[in-house]
Amino acid sequence: MPRLALDLARPSRRHWLGYILLAPAVVLVALIILYPLIVSLDLSFQKVGIARLDQPRKDFTLVNYKRLFTSLEFWYACWVTLKLVTIVTAACFAIGLGTALLVNNKFKGKTAARLLVALPWAIPEVIAVVIFAWIFDSSFGLMNWILVTTGLSEKMISWFSQPVPAFTVVSVVLIWKGYPFVSIMTLAGLQSIPEDFYNAAKVDGANSLQRLRYITLPVLMPVLGVTTVLVVLWVFRDFSIIKVLTDGGPVKATTTLSIMTYEQAFGFFNFGYASAVGMVTLVICVLASLLMLGHRAKAMY
Repeated sequence: MPRLALDLARPSRRHWLGYILLAPAVVLVALIILYPLIVSLDLSFQKVGIARLDQPRKDFTLVNYKRLFTSLEFWYACWVTLKLVTIVTAACFAIGLGTALLVNNKFKGKTAARLLVALPWAIPEVIAVVIFAWIFDSSFGLMNWILVTTGLSEKMISWFSQPVPAFTVVSVVLIWKGYPFVSIMTLAGLQSIPEDFYNAAKVDGANSLQRLRYITLPVLMPVLGVTTVLVVLWVFRDFSIIKVLTDGGPVKATTTLSIMTYEQAFGFFNFGYASAVGMVTLVICVLASLLMLGHRAKAMY
């Protein structure tokens, strides 16, 4: 056996073997994630049109960030993103928690119900968007037919040519696509709660709401905390649903930061400015994640 292998086999040096085995994966992750991130950061401090790696680096400048923070378009995109994240996250948690509590009970057809709950999460986003585009079509969509037939609306609604209806459709599609993830995560947490907790609470006279408040929700807090962060980040960065459904319109009503980054980079070929938007978006996501995780940690302790 080689001397190096003998040295790594010693109990005091076995941790080095783990580092050596992890090294290829670490290098691969660095190439895939860190390198593009460094390039984007560098581009954000340059006034670059179409970026080419074989070109010499341009002069350092803060013009992209000055333009960004004085742009009404950027602040409006922040407002649209904040609204979308708040509405979609709240609705996903309300529906996801409710469906998880429902399918966690024992009833006939429980397996089929769980599959139906998880079905939207398994459907590709583009296919889901195409389906909803037909449902909300202004001329012969199912939603307009239901609203007119039931008398809830006197005329056909142009869902994709008005700001509020377009934002509503985007929110509905994101909620439909995202609540199964919350439901699956919550259901996994519910499965880990010992049945003895509920039996003891029943003996003490606790009703269903009291068991939910004092047993279920406190035990689920770690799961709900991580799920909150993942859902917020997913809505924050989602691109394909909005791009295919409304393309950020009408009149920027659904232009989020991810859509704005794409438009500046591949619509106007302002790669330096788009990189600045992307870096600010990254910072906002990191700060939001740290704040949510810190709040959850304080709530637990």
